[in-house]
Amino acid sequence: MDGSQVAVGRDPIRERLIRLAVYRWWRRRIVGRIDHEAVVARIVEDSGWSPRYAFMTMMSAGIAVLGLLLSSPAVVIGAMLISPLMNPILGFGFSLALFDFAEMRRSVLALAIGAVAAIIFTALIVSLSPLQAPTAEIVARTRPNLFDLGVALFAALAGSFAIIRGRGETIVGVAIATALMPPLAVVGYGIATWNLPVAGGAFALFATNFITIALAATAMARYYGFGHHLSSRQSWTQTIVLILVFALMAVPLALSLNRIAREALTVSQVRSLLTERFGGDARITQLEVEFDREPNVVRAVVITPRGQMQKTGDLQRSIRTALGRPVRIDIDQILLDPGAGALDAQREELRQASDQTNAEAQRMTALARMVALITGVAADDVTIDRDHRRATAAAVALPGASLASYRALEARAAAETDGWSIAIVPPVGPLPEIAFADNVDTLDASARAAVLTSAWAARRWNVPALTVPGLPAGDPPAQPNLAQRRARAVAALLATQGVAAEAAPAAGQTFALSIGNAR
Repeated sequence: MDGSQVAVGRDPIRERLIRLAVYRWWRRRIVGRIDHEAVVARIVEDSGWSPRYAFMTMMSAGIAVLGLLLSSPAVVIGAMLISPLMNPILGFGFSLALFDFAEMRRSVLALAIGAVAAIIFTALIVSLSPLQAPTAEIVARTRPNLFDLGVALFAALAGSFAIIRGRGETIVGVAIATALMPPLAVVGYGIATWNLPVAGGAFALFATNFITIALAATAMARYYGFGHHLSSRQSWTQTIVLILVFALMAVPLALSLNRIAREALTVSQVRSLLTERFGGDARITQLEVEFDREPNVVRAVVITPRGQMQKTGDLQRSIRTALGRPVRIDIDQILLDPGAGALDAQREELRQASDQTNAEAQRMTALARMVALITGVAADDVTIDRDHRRATAAAVALPGASLASYRALEARAAAETDGWSIAIVPPVGPLPEIAFADNVDTLDASARAAVLTSAWAARRWNVPALTVPGLPAGDPPAQPNLAQRRARAVAALLATQGVAAEAAPAAGQTFALSIGNAR
C-alpha cells in the first residue's frame, strides 16, 4: 500500500455516539410521550372476562355466521362492529411485552371463553338453519394465505397504536375482529355440518391470525417502551415461561409462513412454465392452483395465437415434472387468428367464455333432467357438484322396483354420461336375499350380486355396517361350521366394498343382511 492510499476502518466511538443519539431520540420523542401506566391500566381493565364480553362475542358470532351462510360480506362486516375480541388479544400481546404472567392468564382465559362460546353458538345456529351449503364466504375462511396474514398484521399494528395513543380503538377493533370472528364462525359451521376439514382449516386460520396479532402487538408495545419494569414483581420462572410461550407461538406462525411461501412459489413456477410453453405473445389471464385437492388442480385461461396452441397432456406432464408431484390441469386456451389485436383478443375471450358458460350450463341442465327422469324426481331435486363432477338424487319409490333395479338405473345413467359420477339414493327397504346351494359355503354369481347390491345400498344410505347372520362375535372359531363359513364369505365381500360386517344369529340356506348398529 503506497502513501496515497488511506485505510478506512470502523470507528467504534462514532458508532457508539450514533447509537446513543438514536436511543436518546427514541426515549424522548417516542417513549417519553406515552403515559405507560394509564395505557396498562386501561388494558388490564378491558382484557378480562365478563358476562357482557361473552354476550357481545356470541351476538357478533351469530351475525357473522348468518352473513357467511347468506354469502353477504356486508353482514359479516356488520358483525364486527359489536365484537369485543380486540381487548383480550391486545392484552395478551402486551402481557408478553411486560412479562406479566397474571395478565397473560386473564387474557387467555377471556379469549378461550369467547372463542368456545362463539363456536358453540354458531354451531347451534347452523344446525337449526335450513341453509347449510358452503358458500364462497365460508370457503374463503378455510385456508390461511398471505393476504389473511397481512390483514391480521396491519390490524394488530393499528390496534396497538390506537390503544397506546388513545385514538380510534373501536374502528381498529373492527379490523381485528374481521381477522378472527369469521374463522371462529366457520369452525362452528364445520362442527355443525360434521365437515372436519372445513372446521380444521378455519381453526388454523384463526390460530394463525391470533398469533400474528399477538406477536405484532408485542412488537409494537416494546417499540413504545412497554417493558418488564412496568409490570408487578414476578419470579424468574414466570419470566422463562413467558419467553417460552413467545417462542412456541412463533413456531406455528413460521410453519404457516413456510407453507404460504411454498404455495406462492408453486404458482410462480406454473406461471413461468406456461409463459415459456406458450411464448411471449400469449397472455395468462387467470391462474389458480387448488392445493387442497389431491392431486393439486391447476386452472388457467390462456389467450394465445392459434399457431401456439398446446396439448393439455404435454402441459400436464411438463408441470408434473417441474413441480415433482402429480397434478391435474384444467386450461382453457382462447385461440387468436394472426393479426388479432388487444381489442379483438378481449372480444374473443368474452365470446369463448360466454360460449363455454352456456355450453356448460346446457350440459348441467341435460344431466339433471336425465337423472330426474330416471329417478322420478324433479330436475331441481338433483344435486350437481361441478367441481367433483358428481350428480346425486334420491329416487322415489317405484312400483315393483327392487334395490337391484335402482342399482341398474344408476349404472345406466353413469354409462350415458361422460366422466361424471352418478349416485342414486334408493328408498330405504329390505335388502336382497342371499341364497346358498346345499352344503356350499361359496358365493355363486346370484349370491355375489345380492351381496354387492346390499353393499351398494348401504353406501348410498351412509350405513357403515350390515348385520351378517351366522357371523361369530369375537375371535373366529378354529373349526367354523357351515353357517359361519358362509357368513365369513359374505363379510369378506362386504369388506372389499368398504362396508363393515356385524355378528348375528345363524340362518338357514337363505338369509338377508340387515342394517347394523354402527352409525
